[in-house]
Amino acid sequence: MGSAGVVYQLEISSSQEQLAQRAADLLASQLKLALAERDRVLLALAGGTTPAAAYRQLGQAQLAWNRVDVLLGDERWVGPQDPSSNARMLHETLLAQGPAREAVFHPVPTERDTPLASAEAFGETLHQLCAGDPPVLDLILLGLGDDGHTASLFPGSAAAGVTDRAVAVGEGKGLERITLTAPVLSAARQVVFLVSGTGKQEALRRLLDPSESPLRTPAKLVQTLKPVVVLADADAAGLVAGA
Repeated sequence: MGSAGVVYQLEISSSQEQLAQRAADLLASQLKLALAERDRVLLALAGGTTPAAAYRQLGQAQLAWNRVDVLLGDERWVGPQDPSSNARMLHETLLAQGPAREAVFHPVPTERDTPLASAEAFGETLHQLCAGDPPVLDLILLGLGDDGHTASLFPGSAAAGVTDRAVAVGEGKGLERITLTAPVLSAARQVVFLVSGTGKQEALRRLLDPSESPLRTPAKLVQTLKPVVVLADADAAGLVAGA
């Protein structure tokens, strides 16, 4: 399927606060639907700063969280207490207080000897939790970097080209990372992008452009059958608001 085959549903929020609320509401409603259909639900979440406010709100949602398995779409290869750890951010937001404390979180085992060992262990966890090859997750929230990366699939990186396994070692912004690969992101039942800030305007324009190359904008590698929901604030949508 070519990149023109993906349908993007763009929703623009007026502010960062409204964007966080909309993201929390959408994720909660999607989880409710999935929980009504399946015994357990797999949710993969983005790291970084943009989703933290949404996670705090989502954590208050009244859901059967004890039936939700939570994974990270990518993780920096740092210890769990490192300030840049996505797992630490989740513990401080989604899992901090409220109903979502009941969720079953499966962090990337970053304390292995090498990033590859961590990636292989995380891949084993994923396959245990999730049927399919590639595994089919129920819901994935992704971010979008100003360079067009998503998860830890950076432009020009080896990880962006990995198609034969579910988890790969990536590198970006000087850090080694563990990341879900494009086939896993594309196999998900629902994918949502969360995009905020004026620095993301060009990346968002490229994501929505059918002629854009996934080599330059790896977020285009996410090729789902269902429409991809793109939640953006007005600052990020400055170049596509008329779209």
